[in-house]
Amino acid sequence: MAADRILSPLFGPACAAAVVVGALVCVLLPTLPPLWISVLLAVVAAWGWVLRWRGRAVAALLFGLAWASCHGYWALQAQLPAGSAAQNVLVRGQVIDLPKESPAHTRFEFRVDASDAMPTLRGKRLQMLWHAPRGGPTDAGVDQRRRLHAGADWQLSLRVRPPRSRINPGGFDGERHALLRGLAGSGSVRDGIATRQLRPAHGLPAWRERTSAAIARQIAHPSARFIQALALGDTRGLSDVDWAQLRALGLTHLITISGFHVGLVAGFAALLCSALWRSWPGLARFWPRPQAAACAAAVAAAGYAVVAGSELPTVRTALMIAVVALARVARRPVTVAQGLALAALAMLLPAPLSVLSAGFWLSFGGVLWLLWCLPQGRPKGFAAMLRGALAGQGVASVALLPLAVALFGGTARLGPLVNLPIIPLWSLLVVPLALLGTALEALRNGAGQWPWRAAAWLFEASWQLLQPLAEHPQAMWWLAQGPAWALPAALLGVFWWLLPRSAGAGLAGSLLCLPLLWPARSGPQQGELELVVHDVGQGAAVLLRTARHALWYDVGPPAGSEGEERILLPTLRALGQEPPARVMISHDHLDHSGNLAALRRQLPGLHVLAPPGSAIATAGSCQQGLRWQWDGVDFQVLHPPAAFPAAGVKGADNEASCVLRIAGAHGVVLLPGDIGRQGEQALLAGAADMLRADVVLVPHHGSGGSSTPDWVKAVAPRLALVSAGHQNRFGHPKRDVMRRWQAAGAEVLSTAESGAIRVWLGAQGLQLREQRIHAARWWDAAGRARSAAILSPIEQAAVGPEG
Repeated sequence: MAADRILSPLFGPACAAAVVVGALVCVLLPTLPPLWISVLLAVVAAWGWVLRWRGRAVAALLFGLAWASCHGYWALQAQLPAGSAAQNVLVRGQVIDLPKESPAHTRFEFRVDASDAMPTLRGKRLQMLWHAPRGGPTDAGVDQRRRLHAGADWQLSLRVRPPRSRINPGGFDGERHALLRGLAGSGSVRDGIATRQLRPAHGLPAWRERTSAAIARQIAHPSARFIQALALGDTRGLSDVDWAQLRALGLTHLITISGFHVGLVAGFAALLCSALWRSWPGLARFWPRPQAAACAAAVAAAGYAVVAGSELPTVRTALMIAVVALARVARRPVTVAQGLALAALAMLLPAPLSVLSAGFWLSFGGVLWLLWCLPQGRPKGFAAMLRGALAGQGVASVALLPLAVALFGGTARLGPLVNLPIIPLWSLLVVPLALLGTALEALRNGAGQWPWRAAAWLFEASWQLLQPLAEHPQAMWWLAQGPAWALPAALLGVFWWLLPRSAGAGLAGSLLCLPLLWPARSGPQQGELELVVHDVGQGAAVLLRTARHALWYDVGPPAGSEGEERILLPTLRALGQEPPARVMISHDHLDHSGNLAALRRQLPGLHVLAPPGSAIATAGSCQQGLRWQWDGVDFQVLHPPAAFPAAGVKGADNEASCVLRIAGAHGVVLLPGDIGRQGEQALLAGAADMLRADVVLVPHHGSGGSSTPDWVKAVAPRLALVSAGHQNRFGHPKRDVMRRWQAAGAEVLSTAESGAIRVWLGAQGLQLREQRIHAARWWDAAGRARSAAILSPIEQAAVGPEG
């Protein structure tokens, strides 16, 4: 009992919550405290946490902050140096996850076991990309790529680089993903005789891949992809369209392996163990039945979590089951709240950066809300069970709404209603059948066929009924990004809302939620102009906004294998901007037009303008003389003329780029596409008086064949923006080109270093925002590279990228 009095407060809900808050504060900091301060604070705070005094929770909070800071330093030190250039190395190691194959490339994670040229890579995990060779299906490289399987040992010739992500408003943060996954960097496979398999697939990853292939083979139906996801966590077969429909229905949590699946496996193991003990009563002499059942549940939960890929929700549930099992073995009662606190501590103490994961907050947050709002005890009767289910769904829908909006930018409108019938159907019938099939298949090849097929039939029947709802254009409720304080205010509002009924609680809670759920949308006024240069890597995509209209000038390179647009549309949603009705493509090259097909699929009514001779289907003509006005802002195409020699000529598309001049009441923007010397000379000869601008997009990503001295002198901007990929193979932007613009008095910014760049030309003058600085994160690769350059300018100049 004395131990209980000591340990209960030490690892109780209050201290667990304090550690979580401390870790959260750490990941929200723009920069980490110095490492020596973090280590010292962690030691002192840990001592204060152990002592019995009134400040124990404060000490736990400081420990959480310092411990997360230490792990942040260790995680960043495990990565390749942020400012280092890409390197070619030969490595040996193992494919540690299920490779995701597409016609264009194969993605997989690779653990390096040895590298003679770069010993620091040993033991590191890399995110790999193996492109399909250009030689076609008969090329030997294709055969090599097709032989890639989880659990196989390979020798690979790689080009490796530190983690680096494109940073846009509302977009995916790949650098945070690398931090969470423990990735030291990324790499691409270079085909050649050095690349070969050393050992066939083996171990648990290989078994997962074989079982997944057995599901596809034995079901032989498109719905097999969902059974693979439910049974093994193998979501490779799900397309971007599938994910979009699941998101629109609010059912994503049911497809990915969740804590409920782990609970089903644990419950089945406990029932099986109890049945065995009841069949042979003599077993109770050696081990009491309740303790044996609890341990069986814990072992089964842990095993299934490993088989399913050790994702956060499965690990959280497995830890909670393990806590309950230990309490049973020690004959100590543990409440659900205590079990949740112990599970949170068991997760955060070894990995405090887990608070960066959306799954952490949705998992623990959902359970906490349900514990606080719903009555305890087992419901009696069907009516009580139904009321409990409805109440639980209502609480989860309302309570998790602020988190869903803050984490994902929106939520499914019909999610709560769809979940009511689908959760029981999929969770109590489809998932158990899928898991049963997997268990039978593990015992005997082919034995899992009938459960898998039954699960697929049930799933497909319900999925077909849900399709019309998922495809409705208003299925998703997207919201603009609110201020930083909007989420805490909304959570307080929900807390107030769900308090026992009292006068004014509903109104006060609603008012607190308004800044998040109905954010103020700032946009240009009459005559004003906003420019967003997206960070799309080596390419260009620019959003132009006036008071009531918007235009895309170029749309960047292809979005990916499935074609879902992942940069431009999320940025629109974050800004609260309706999709533009018009797109101007400067020229046909993929780095400027590759994303157009994905946009057209999602925005069927999009009107496209392109240069004369363009191969883009149904595109209108963009040529000299085209002019229109929106909200007091003048749009004018300066180039190419109808008879320009390069128009439509193969190999000369750059020179025929559409050059767009936008003049508002407070300044001029010039967007010249990829024109070079020929196009610049044509403009200097025919429209020199129209070239002067306040803001210019540097032609052709800052290549050496453009930005001639006369052109730069004629434009004479205050701000020159470069859209280029980090360490791109062309060496854009060239240093002499950048110096030329700087000598003309322009401030030069590049998306490779700044992320997306927003520029305002309004009543307050020219203003700009660099996304990497505006949304500062201590794991930002560009910021750490700049720090390294300041500390060691000579070394940085030797190994850094050109420009």
